[in-house]
Amino acid sequence: MDVVLKHNLPDSEPSFADRLELLRARKLQYTREKQQVRGAMDFDDHGLILPPDQTRQIVQSVSGSGVSMTDVLMNTFKPKANHSSGGFFGPRACGENFRTLLEVHPVFIDPAGSLAGAYMVNFMSYRTVAWNPDFDYSHLEPDHQKYQILHAIGGVQHFCQDMAIGLRLGWGGLLERIRHYRGVNDAPEFYAGLEHVVLGMQNWIGRHAEAARRMAAEDSPMAENLRQVAEINERLVAQAPRTFREACQWILWHLLAARMYNGSGSLGRLDVLLQPYYEADVQAGRLSDEEAVFHVANLLLRDSAYLQLGGPDASGKETAGPVSFLILEAAHRLRIPANVGVCVGKDTDPRLVRRGVEILLEDRTGVPKFLGVDNTVAGFARNGFPLELARQRAYAGCHWLAIPGREYALMDIIKLNFAAILDVALREMLNVPVPFSASVADLWDRFVGHLRRAVGVVAEGIDFHFEHMHEVFPDLVLDLLSHGPIEKGLNASHGGVEHYTFGVDGAALATAADSLAAVEQRIEEEQRMTWDRLLAYLDSDWAGPEGERARRMVQSVPRYGSGGSRADHWAVRIARAFAEAVKEKPTPGGHTMIPGLFSWALSIPLGKRLGATPDGRHAGAPISHGANPNNGFRRDGAPTALAAAVAAVQPGYGNTAPLQIDLDPGLSNAPDAATNVAALIRGHFDLGGTQVNINILDKEQLLAAHQDPGRYPDLIVRVTGFSAYFASLSPEFRQMVIDRVLGEG
Repeated sequence: MDVVLKHNLPDSEPSFADRLELLRARKLQYTREKQQVRGAMDFDDHGLILPPDQTRQIVQSVSGSGVSMTDVLMNTFKPKANHSSGGFFGPRACGENFRTLLEVHPVFIDPAGSLAGAYMVNFMSYRTVAWNPDFDYSHLEPDHQKYQILHAIGGVQHFCQDMAIGLRLGWGGLLERIRHYRGVNDAPEFYAGLEHVVLGMQNWIGRHAEAARRMAAEDSPMAENLRQVAEINERLVAQAPRTFREACQWILWHLLAARMYNGSGSLGRLDVLLQPYYEADVQAGRLSDEEAVFHVANLLLRDSAYLQLGGPDASGKETAGPVSFLILEAAHRLRIPANVGVCVGKDTDPRLVRRGVEILLEDRTGVPKFLGVDNTVAGFARNGFPLELARQRAYAGCHWLAIPGREYALMDIIKLNFAAILDVALREMLNVPVPFSASVADLWDRFVGHLRRAVGVVAEGIDFHFEHMHEVFPDLVLDLLSHGPIEKGLNASHGGVEHYTFGVDGAALATAADSLAAVEQRIEEEQRMTWDRLLAYLDSDWAGPEGERARRMVQSVPRYGSGGSRADHWAVRIARAFAEAVKEKPTPGGHTMIPGLFSWALSIPLGKRLGATPDGRHAGAPISHGANPNNGFRRDGAPTALAAAVAAVQPGYGNTAPLQIDLDPGLSNAPDAATNVAALIRGHFDLGGTQVNINILDKEQLLAAHQDPGRYPDLIVRVTGFSAYFASLSPEFRQMVIDRVLGEG
């Protein structure tokens, strides 16, 4: 079952540039195959490669981020259940089953590449029973449904490991620590699970080393490269990496394991991690910048992991260095979906920011994104953490950060749909027996009351998750590289690490703000519509000519983002009320919650569950995207107005509310384009912004690609916090991107 690739290589050893083009071409080939077999993929373009044809089993599953998907399993592995439900739960069962999967997982070695390994299946898709039914949370489900809450219970990963632990210890050192502390703590099931994971990884890595040895024995221009791959992985089975290339390979192995186990794709501060190896290798004369770029490109090629470049260390000193630029260059040469974040702050190297903007404009892949590090550091400190600790947080997911190995964050899991909560408040108000005078003030009071209740339900779910998740599906792969789990004998989700900060994201901000502005102007001030008629329009989904006229009337009210409008006022008021509700008190169990504004790829599925809304939105239509205004918020779609609007609604506690902005490629032809875009980014952060995601998209090309995606196989868009091949998205998601681009004028 080994996957051995044979390229049409030249007779002599090709250059790094030639090899990278071969690898990039293979990436596109794998992506096309996934599109054909899996269909639409409305999520990150991960580095998953389909397993061999004869082993494939097509299933419907849910990703680690909670999105339904078509997945492909290997029929050579079947997990062992340990529960009457048919599921497998707890650390020993999860670790043992994952080890078995690793031991049958195919080897993948591309002779043109410098790193071995690729993952082919998602372990979570084998979990046909996702939650242990013995742990009943049915008492929370009525409110989950009432408010359309996406809750914490059963959420996986979404925190950041400290890769430095693994780079220091290696797999053998990790195994020694597990066996040592197993004799200290009474947690045999937990340590058994961790040991199974490490032994499975050692088997998988060792088989790659053996395969590389066999391949190197063949007459090939890449024989020397394959011998190096074999030697590196023979060593990494047990020992820690010594060189830059070995460090990249070790990081890749853990990333592949984490991604396969439960979808984790956090790398954190990759430049800081690799800088010591780079300096040592350069000083020893065994590494050039060209080779370093190639090794990093091989790492990024295998997964679209989230990583940060630059930013302060604990003392506040800027960390950006030569490796930061090399990683940017690797992403530039690859031109594939990636999630590279460049820090922008008062002490940031301006050359790094400018180079990031230049690559963004030239490649038009939505890479990199930009991180308002000064504001996220100051915001996190508002939760009661010292600045020294806040500075150590690293960008590790679509819109979130975490202290590597020390903070269980569970970010980007919990979502509160403001529009659904507003609908509950509106219907409650209009259901009050007469005599009663409905008003916007009363609607607002009810909205805030229900918002607080929804936050309370979320808090109860967080505590329930903390109490039981370690007995259901513990984060074993991330536990290995966290400070505390091995030493304490406790899973990260259950007291193993130092800090617990659960992210709570608000969604549909513009939908709710524009709705409040519409009823305030058209019903209360102008009296052009009654509350009863509004409810009838909503229940009929604005049916008929009269309904359509009413819909256009409410849609014509100045919207959030237009600048100084009542909708802008409502957006700020909603964001503040939400932040206050989240920060009013910890969960009943004493856990910190951190507010953010982000809907990820859930704007469409959350919208499908929601009826018509007072802003003129149809039932089932997508809700507004994250903290952004609705599409078409003003005729000129001015980027500065968009940036100012999103900056004004930041929750301010270290979790972000990203600005998603789509610019015309004509901008890149201007001589001062990079300067102007950099100024826009810095201007947004000066106003309080926390993250900027930018697309450079040609509207005509986008429309043509929507009609015939196959003609544009390498067109990449930043959908939200993640980027993807446009052709991989479903028609609904492609339309969402098009509507956003066209709506921004």
